[in-house]
Formats: sequence, C-alpha cells, structure tokens
Amino acid sequence: MEDATFVGIDLGKHAFHLHGGRIRQDLVRKKVSRKQLIEFFATFHVCTVAIEACAGSHHLARKLAALGHRVKLISAQFVRLFVKSNKNYFVDAELSAKRRRG
Repeated sequence: MEDATFVGIDLGKHAFHLHGGRIRQDLVRKKVSRKQLIEFFATFHVCTVAIEACAGSHHLARKLAALGHRVKLISAQFVRLFVKSNKNYFVDAELSAKRRRG
C-alpha cells in the first residue's frame, strides 16, 4: 500500500471508496468514512489523488493539498469514458485513478 503513486476517490455523502496503485498494479481498495478519509491521507505518503469533479470535491481537494498531496480534479465526462459493465463505487474510484494514469 505504501508504494501507491495514484489514488482515485469516489465521493459520497457518508462513505468514500478509494482505489490506488502504480502503473499496471492495484494496491489500495478501501471504503472509508469522511473522518477516516482525512486520517488515511494524513498518514499516507505524498501521492497524486484523482477525484471526479463535483460540488464537494473542491473542498476535499483543498484539504488534501494542505496535507501535501497532488490533487487532480477530473471532469465527469472523462471518467465515464472508462465505465465497465458492472458499475459500483469501487469501479468509479478505480476509473478516476486510471484516468489520471493515462
């Protein structure tokens, strides 16, 4: 988990789904609450965090940037290009991370 260079986050009201890894290797797949999300990134090494741009993502992006992470907000139209047939929150987080990787 400490080798992850990208982490994608699917935002929700109460739960957030994380998916992270390196190029061609998945290392993090986790469901956390809002409080746990900040605690997770406060102790996690500096990495690039990809978030689908929405109303609540800008506030979270500022908090993560204050912790030293590089935050990339991705337009929803670009995240949806990679949608798989079995859609769920972990897949959305994975898509954010993969969209950031290239």
